[in-house]
Amino acid sequence: MALVVKDRVKETSTTTGTGTLTLDGAADGFQSFAAVGDGNTTYYAIVSGNDYEVGLGTYTASGTTLSRTTILESSNSGSALNLGAGTKDVFVTYPAEKSIYADSNDDVNVPADLTSVGGIISGAIFEHTHTIASNYTITSGNNAISAGPLTVNSGVSVTVPSGSSWKVV
Repeated sequence: MALVVKDRVKETSTTTGTGTLTLDGAADGFQSFAAVGDGNTTYYAIVSGNDYEVGLGTYTASGTTLSRTTILESSNSGSALNLGAGTKDVFVTYPAEKSIYADSNDDVNVPADLTSVGGIISGAIFEHTHTIASNYTITSGNNAISAGPLTVNSGVSVTVPSGSSWKVV
């Protein structure tokens, strides 16, 4: 399924061990992992006292569980936390090592190991042609970014649906 990142998703869990978490319901003022959607993956964080884990997991609506598929970082030397008794906070996050962002100068910063569809990436440099030669529609609800200058061929259009944006830098 899809990778989904949502705002204000936070639940608690009393799961112990290193396996799949059973989610106990949304924390006050937050939405549940149901917002991610059944079978979709998301970046998550677990906080238990001073211990933490950040990873990629899959939400399953049946049983309201979150698998801990890939551990990206943790206070357990990068391994899955062995969760003890007690209540833990589990929430959707956007790991810094996976982020793409514009800094205060509007320079776009990307991870060095980023892979791409439709372009070439070497280290942190992305190359693409400067001509849009066929119609393109940005996926509804998504945003897009291109490096300019760009030429859009005659008779060709780029469609930006309501709720989406396209920025040329």
